[in-house]
Amino acid sequence: MLTLTVNGQERQFDGDPNTPLLWFVRDELGLTGTKFGCGAGLCGACTVHLDGVAVRGCLTTISEANGKSVTTIEGLSPDGNHVVQKAWRQLNVPQCGYCQAGQIMQAASLLTKNQAPSDAEIVDEMAGNICRCGCYQRIHAAVRLAAGGV
Repeated sequence: MLTLTVNGQERQFDGDPNTPLLWFVRDELGLTGTKFGCGAGLCGACTVHLDGVAVRGCLTTISEANGKSVTTIEGLSPDGNHVVQKAWRQLNVPQCGYCQAGQIMQAASLLTKNQAPSDAEIVDEMAGNICRCGCYQRIHAAVRLAAGGV
């Protein structure tokens, strides 16, 4: 039996320890804000925090999360008022919105470790998250705005 904390609640998993965290979060817990994108860790749609660090849920196994804390977009701020979420709304970042939970989780992780990132650091950190709609300028501007509010 594996135990992990998801959005502040202890959860147990009694299945294949190599199951991707993404499927546990979505299928077992019903937290569907975390999206399936590529399944290869290349697009970032499945980004969650594992002990505060952004990871790809499609590549991270339940066994890797055992004993750790997982935060999904639903747990980032229960009322949707994390500084990054506020910046996203203020600048109307999303177009289709599919990638945005992963984008927000990546940005929040960046700002946790670096409250005043340079433009180059933002570009580097966010590079692993793909936006098929091409909202990169608004995403970058929202990360800058959120950094000013941290």
